[in-house]
Amino acid sequence: MVFIGYHASHEQLPPSTLLRCVTGAERAGFDGAMCSDHLAPWGVRQGESGFAWSWLGAALARTSFPIGVVNAPGQRYHPVIIAQAIATLEEMFPGRFWAALGSGEAMNEHITGDPWPPKSERNARLEDSLTIIRRLLDGEEVDFDGTVRVHRARVWSRPETPPPLLGTAVSSETAGWLAGKVDGLATVAQPVEALRKVVGAYRDAGGTGPCVLQVHVSLGETDAEAFAVTRDQWRNGLIGPPRAWDFEQPEDFDAATADPNEKQLREAVLVDHDPTALAERIAERVALGFDRVFLHHVGKEQQPFLDASESALLPALRAAL
Repeated sequence: MVFIGYHASHEQLPPSTLLRCVTGAERAGFDGAMCSDHLAPWGVRQGESGFAWSWLGAALARTSFPIGVVNAPGQRYHPVIIAQAIATLEEMFPGRFWAALGSGEAMNEHITGDPWPPKSERNARLEDSLTIIRRLLDGEEVDFDGTVRVHRARVWSRPETPPPLLGTAVSSETAGWLAGKVDGLATVAQPVEALRKVVGAYRDAGGTGPCVLQVHVSLGETDAEAFAVTRDQWRNGLIGPPRAWDFEQPEDFDAATADPNEKQLREAVLVDHDPTALAERIAERVALGFDRVFLHHVGKEQQPFLDASESALLPALRAAL
């Protein structure tokens, strides 16, 4: 059975509200959840960005299903601190936490004042960070001098078994490069053929573990309502890599999407008023080789989506998979 999860968007909702949403997602029948880890939202109208690691402890304590996070170690976060955070959550909630690690975006990382490196250097930093984090989770004392420096670090409170560390990729090139370095792949919905290439590149290069897909959706009473929510809240979906990696401020995304193209926006977000039709569209993407799918309703009002998920969307999606 394909794992169907709920995506908790810190960029759009206050952490207290998001906490109620994730407990509601468990009641609605989702198998688990994942969350973003941003310092800034993608756009000014989104207007939030709580600290993911504080929220994760509360969310795991209030639920019984697994929850993961997408994180970029190396600049804003030193990998030793991320290793400590991962170890603490997994020790408290064994078998329920996972992290997907990526090379990051300037909008979150520029705050250190350090130069924003090109993609090749960010990948090298991610590889070093993965090495450091794994060694610390294994109980080693770590000295390291590479793209990141570590001096005699050790994580003292550790789980019996380290949690899985997935890698994030949008392009097939990064997906293939991650194979053998991570315990699974996480990516975000794109056109079907692009997704096929991402999964294929990871598997063809020997990548193991689950392939995880995050899908942006907007489900409303009418198509017009669902699209209006998308246009207001997720215009940033029109800005893909490499441009999205290099913008520093939410205002930059807003300026670049001031007059969004409807056809392109509907390609970035699955807009629908029919839960069964939406389930079929999601299932088409999952069938490309994904083991887990996480649904992100792009509106600020999450309860109607959770209600529709419980009554119609989740049963239809499970029947379609």
